[in-house]
Amino acid sequence: MKKFMRMFIFVSAFVLFATGCSNKGASNDSGGDDSKVTLSLYSSMVNEGEKKAFESVVAKFEEENPEIDIDVNSPSDYEDMLRVKMAANDMPDLFDTHGWSQLRYGEYVADLKDMGWVQNLDPALNQIIKDEDGKVYAFPLNQAKDGLSYNVTVLQKYGIEPPSTLDEFIKALETVKEKSDGEVVPLWISGSDKSAIAQIFDEFATPLLITDEENSYGDQLLDGTFNWENYTLLAEKMKEMQDKGLVNEDLLTAQAHQATELIAQNKIAFTFIAGSLGPDATELNPDVKVGTMPVPAIHEGDKPSWIGGERHTLAVWKDTEYPEEARRFIEFLAQPENVKTIAVGTSAPDALTNVEAENFFSKYYKEYEEIKVQPYFDRVYLPSGMWDVMGTTGQELLSGNLTPEQLSKKMEEEYKRLRSQ
Repeated sequence: MKKFMRMFIFVSAFVLFATGCSNKGASNDSGGDDSKVTLSLYSSMVNEGEKKAFESVVAKFEEENPEIDIDVNSPSDYEDMLRVKMAANDMPDLFDTHGWSQLRYGEYVADLKDMGWVQNLDPALNQIIKDEDGKVYAFPLNQAKDGLSYNVTVLQKYGIEPPSTLDEFIKALETVKEKSDGEVVPLWISGSDKSAIAQIFDEFATPLLITDEENSYGDQLLDGTFNWENYTLLAEKMKEMQDKGLVNEDLLTAQAHQATELIAQNKIAFTFIAGSLGPDATELNPDVKVGTMPVPAIHEGDKPSWIGGERHTLAVWKDTEYPEEARRFIEFLAQPENVKTIAVGTSAPDALTNVEAENFFSKYYKEYEEIKVQPYFDRVYLPSGMWDVMGTTGQELLSGNLTPEQLSKKMEEEYKRLRSQ
């Protein structure tokens, strides 16, 4: 009996071993998953039109490079997820630095300075993408020129010119509310996402605290001596707009994807949502017209500002197992026809000088071409982590849990705490 059992175990083990070898060989011979490289890619793109354009280029690359798969992820909690991955030193092979190529992600990215597209990089991005030693931190898929999106159809109907100052902006909102009998939301905010509120405060902080010569506090913000009482006016204006019923009542639960259908129905006048909002809305309603405009000035005598820098990028993780494949994908993205596809799909200017891509908002960028592009406020003047603080304090203000003065005090406390880290 014992002899029989030993023979049974031996035969069984042999069969399992032979089967395993046979399966392994079949996988290699058939060109299965083991014969491919899969690159993980994380993007901060959220609008459907943006993702659709990018994924079309990815599909084209995979078709031409069948040995490489690109696993694209666009999580809604992008920043939080990337922070976790940084802490674990387990980054995606390719990832979007979304404006933080040097300050936040610099130690995690490979140097791309030897790639061919670098010679065609728009000089406006040199200080953002490159450092003093010439290191190139990421490939810019497009550039940012942030301001407000507005419904041209609605403004024309009510005889409103795009405002150039904050007072004119509030007056325009009041006119929309009055003449539409409340049927059109003057300023629509997707405040369920704290980043949407942070975006508004960040854009308005530049004309409030930087661009006007008599109210310019850049040096104080950088050296830590800034008096945060100077920030309170912005919170007061935001609260004023809410108290006057100039923003959507559901702003704290509204989600960004709702904006497309609402503006297509001519139920929104202004919003800070950008990207593919315009082309997405016109797909739903070809008669609607969506434009873009710079951020209005706040102080008398100042001019409006575009807020910008890098929009979407791709960096290569310095410890990726597949550096050559990752670079091959970026080289593919840098081909002029692919740069154009992404610029058109994201409704944002391209970032290379050897490409001239007309996008949905090109008309408006040309109309305001004399307006200077200012860098994102938080990326220059605030310590890392303050973006979240701007978002959460803004939500608390608009939910009635903070006064404007309390908001500024909380901003000051967090500013000092994060500077000391």
